Amino acid sequence: MSKPIRVLQVFAQMNRGGAETMIMNLYRNIDRSRIQFDFIVHTEDECDYDEEIKTLGGTIHRVPRYTGKNHFQYKKAWFDFFRFYPEYKIIHGHVRSTASIYLKVAKNYGLTTIAHSHSTSSGKGVTAITKNILQYPIRYTADYLFACSKSAGEWLYGKGASSKNNFYVLSNAIDAVKYIYDENIRLEKRKEFQIENKLVIGHVGRFSPPKNHTFLIDIFKTVHDKNENAVLLLVGDGEQRSLIETKVNELGLYDNVIFTGIREDIPELLQAIDIFLFPSIYEGLPVTLVEAQASGLPCVISDRITEEVAVTNSIRFISLEEKVEYWAETVLEISSSYKRDNNYLNIVESGYDIKSVTKWYAEFYGSKVKDA
Repeated sequence: MSKPIRVLQVFAQMNRGGAETMIMNLYRNIDRSRIQFDFIVHTEDECDYDEEIKTLGGTIHRVPRYTGKNHFQYKKAWFDFFRFYPEYKIIHGHVRSTASIYLKVAKNYGLTTIAHSHSTSSGKGVTAITKNILQYPIRYTADYLFACSKSAGEWLYGKGASSKNNFYVLSNAIDAVKYIYDENIRLEKRKEFQIENKLVIGHVGRFSPPKNHTFLIDIFKTVHDKNENAVLLLVGDGEQRSLIETKVNELGLYDNVIFTGIREDIPELLQAIDIFLFPSIYEGLPVTLVEAQASGLPCVISDRITEEVAVTNSIRFISLEEKVEYWAETVLEISSSYKRDNNYLNIVESGYDIKSVTKWYAEFYGSKVKDA
């Protein structure tokens, strides 16, 4: 039996972010006798998915985080890596800011190179400007240009990128069966958090500026002023969590907002929620919104998110220019009349089920190994 093709996946870290979760969904379902993933990360810290990666047969390599000042050391680390590990034939880069560096080095060693866009913005400030400059050459460096949505692709690779024959939009696929609505699971999870008879507004995401938690809390405050039975379930962690906790306390909402931290039972938690709130400033195509729709949840989201995410009729887009009161009224209006549906078939037919997407990736990787 021949050895599996080992694909090198490049990430900043392997915690429970959207892109990381997407690749782990793929990794769990791909035929690992044919295709095996190894990872190269930009941190020495232990990450959420490290143990599972090792259990699935993957290896985790590490390079230093790029600071700008260590440009030559960073580049040398990649040259050293490929000299030491000549067995890699494919590199799949999810760190866009330095992809023009490491993908170019990889090409020097004969690897097939893939860039993958998961966002539509670098944020603001000097760091964002630096990232935009660094990532511009990716469109010319990578052999293949992947994106989670057309808008994410054209943002990173340029207008018209979607018409190129090396451009592919790959769905942020999920194991849709796990998200089919189950009343028993709903009751169990609501009992766990003592929210059996509450109106539960939910959000899953990293506590970081793009997720717009500050505005989310403002919306919830207005909702709660109108309906004291409402609670907010916040799933995730991140650098702004303490800031948001402070705001919640200052608004007197401590008993009405639940911070769950990082959880592994996202499909079950979604069952407990009544309406999903997602006012992000920018996104690529968030897998958590695919998950929320798969579980039958109505979703109130910002218009900064691509319309491609609406794979069911349960999405309501609202402009971030609208006042907090309008957002709150929409949440209350929908939650009072929405009938939860089984969206499994919609998810599958829209191409977001992991089985069909995994098959595509396996065939793609298998066909792109140079000299195979």
